[in-house]
Amino acid sequence: MPRLQDHVAIITGGASGIGEGTVRKYAAEGARVVIADVQEGRGSQLAEELGPQTAFLRTDVSDEAQVAAAVDLAMNRWGRLDVVFNNAGFGGVSGPIDELDMVGYDQAMNVLLRGVFLGAKHAAKVMKPARRGVIINTASIAGLQSGFGPLTYSAAKAAVAHFSRCLAVELAEFNIRVNAICPGLILTNIFANGMGIQGPAADAALKNIDAAFADWPPLGRSGVPEDIANAALWLASDEASYVTGQAIVVDGGITAGRRFGEMGERIASGFGIDPAAFRAQRGG
Repeated sequence: MPRLQDHVAIITGGASGIGEGTVRKYAAEGARVVIADVQEGRGSQLAEELGPQTAFLRTDVSDEAQVAAAVDLAMNRWGRLDVVFNNAGFGGVSGPIDELDMVGYDQAMNVLLRGVFLGAKHAAKVMKPARRGVIINTASIAGLQSGFGPLTYSAAKAAVAHFSRCLAVELAEFNIRVNAICPGLILTNIFANGMGIQGPAADAALKNIDAAFADWPPLGRSGVPEDIANAALWLASDEASYVTGQAIVVDGGITAGRRFGEMGERIASGFGIDPAAFRAQRGG
């Protein structure tokens, strides 16, 4: 039996990247899904492709009325709401703290943090009376360690991870589970868009990023949206019924650290020892 048979889910940022991957995964596992996104063309096309078990609604997650409308759509069409995946996001503003553009800061926080609060708020309104539900929030390894993203983005993602823990405790008595997923280097257009690259050129840029960073994670490859979709599927399913208040890292091992051999070769080089000779001494 499909793991989300007859479940109803809302996925924000569901028209592309991690969101699209999760929409497809949930639908394949029997869920009915509201695709909530500002990308009208992509969202409508995805809903049309997947058929009547999905619906698209243009949704700016920083606007409370639009988030409430997404919940209303799920309830009016299918009569229940089992899962909300607060996934919408973008790279946001960057730059040194003393030069930070505060308009850009507000825009980033409105999407990355306020949008998560609003999604959880309106999910809780219908999940609490039903005494069941799952809320999943997209955080990031940038919210756990420094050096993985711009300052504002990283601060917002750290807040999302801790918000998820706190909300899990608040909603536990209603049998509502809340968790965060912390993706690592996942190949989506957020990287290219953050560099000002849009459209078809973004796909080419992603290939370059993959080639440059594929050996960064210890597992030896960059992540893809399906890696996060698999985690979101598990968290939404009964298989994770005893999991709440967690910030689950899906990063191919990046935050676990570097292999000793790599560090050893750098140290050897610093002492004037040929890294190849050091590697051979270690047996590979």
